[in-house]
Amino acid sequence: MTDQFDYVIVGGGTAGLVLANRLSADGKTRVAVLEAGGRDSYPWIHIPVGYLYCIGNPRTDWCYQTEPEPGLGGRAIGYPRGRVLGGCTSINGMLYQRGHAEDYDQWRQMGNSGWGWDDVLPYFLKSEDHFGGASELHGAGGEWRVEHQRLSWDILDAFAEACALTGIPKVDDLNTGSVEGVSYFQVNQRRGWRWNTAKGFLRPAKGRQNLAVITGAEVEEVLFDGDRASGVAIRQNGARREIRAAAEVILSAGAINSPKILMLSGIGPAAHLAETGIAPRRAAEGVGGNLQDHLQLRCSYRVSGVDTLNARAATLLGKAKIGLEYALKRSGPMSMAPSQLGAFARSGPDVATPDLEYHVQPLSLPKFGEDLDPFPAFTASVCHLRPESRGTVRLRSGRAGDKPRIAPNYLSTEGDRQIAARAIALTRRIVAQKPLAAFAPVEIRPGPDYADEASLAEAASAVGTTIFHPVGTARMGRDPLSVVDDRLRVHGVAGLRVVDASVMPTITSGNTASPVVMIAEKAAEMIRADARG
Repeated sequence: MTDQFDYVIVGGGTAGLVLANRLSADGKTRVAVLEAGGRDSYPWIHIPVGYLYCIGNPRTDWCYQTEPEPGLGGRAIGYPRGRVLGGCTSINGMLYQRGHAEDYDQWRQMGNSGWGWDDVLPYFLKSEDHFGGASELHGAGGEWRVEHQRLSWDILDAFAEACALTGIPKVDDLNTGSVEGVSYFQVNQRRGWRWNTAKGFLRPAKGRQNLAVITGAEVEEVLFDGDRASGVAIRQNGARREIRAAAEVILSAGAINSPKILMLSGIGPAAHLAETGIAPRRAAEGVGGNLQDHLQLRCSYRVSGVDTLNARAATLLGKAKIGLEYALKRSGPMSMAPSQLGAFARSGPDVATPDLEYHVQPLSLPKFGEDLDPFPAFTASVCHLRPESRGTVRLRSGRAGDKPRIAPNYLSTEGDRQIAARAIALTRRIVAQKPLAAFAPVEIRPGPDYADEASLAEAASAVGTTIFHPVGTARMGRDPLSVVDDRLRVHGVAGLRVVDASVMPTITSGNTASPVVMIAEKAAEMIRADARG
């Protein structure tokens, strides 16, 4: 194949590989997918606990950091983004979550036709391969595998019982559209191995003569023929190369890199483009704005009389047993998603639908990447699902190789600080229930010294960190600050779409990987329909 294609997809990640599969399925349409990273051959990608060795590793992660965050006491925090085939599905928590039906109905009410819950559910089902088989709410036989986790912990079972006593019901499925309750998360795994979009969508398309997968290709800018996007310029092995698109260029580089590429191409806020020395092609004030993310508050408790990973992994013998269990059964701690038990709850009686999500783990550590605490403990991370705070992605310079400036602007509204305080208070009420009280929990993070609402908000600032769900930086809509229309076409620019988490007008109430798969599934159908005229 030459460097001439019909569709050029920028980003071989969550959305990009879904598009690559669907758009090349006819065997005739010429498709190229460009990935800045390499192939997903690193063994730790495929072992579920391997996210510990993929996040912060330049082999698989862009290794971004935020700017110092005022709402986090001036801390700059790590901001992982997948840089490998499979993108974030190669390094993420593998949790299968769709969010609330109301999330999508809100998108439709904002003027985005065809994006309500009833509109998008068929696209979730189309690619799903659910362990329970086909039903009204789940699909079977698709590319996106969903399974039960292959473990259980007494401490997590006790947390679930405590939730029930606090008014959070025990449920079997957190993906019905009505998300309230506590249950073990379902995961994107197959028989104890991580299931990423490279396995699910790219592997079945391997060998198609009309599909080119180009790795090590960092996109520098979108190219234009007059007012129409006509391709991209990439940097590969130190040399500049142009890849041309006869039909469309599709940005699927994610909520950080898609707006970065738009701005490098002269599409973005006029004043910002001017200050970075980029010639403006089209002023688009919304590019890089509207950044939303879920801020997790890691509440940790020391316990006694119950097994936790801290104790199990404390000795060489314990670690050997963990490794042997995975080798023989593909189960146990090495098959663990980063979080095993989930709970969706309301922060107060004035909330219409659950606005808090718990990720509960049978372990504790001072912060991600550090050693486990040297005593038995568990962590109940809780995040506000519908934050009011909005941040930005901006260029650091006009050079494509420079990392962007990421400013999530966490806890910048009084409402977000109030919900954070409520979240910690609710966690304490859950932990005080009899099923957990039996294990004599002692709060170690943020600590019992934080008591009233003002100090709990301060605690949130001290312990808060990202749970890796950035969205919204090229949002769809009709207003002047929207970037794409409801068919994901960039306003005012022919031949250019964005298909990834950046198009979400508001963040979904849960983990974001599977909503992005849905977005790409729906986008592929729209792209084919538009091509037919």
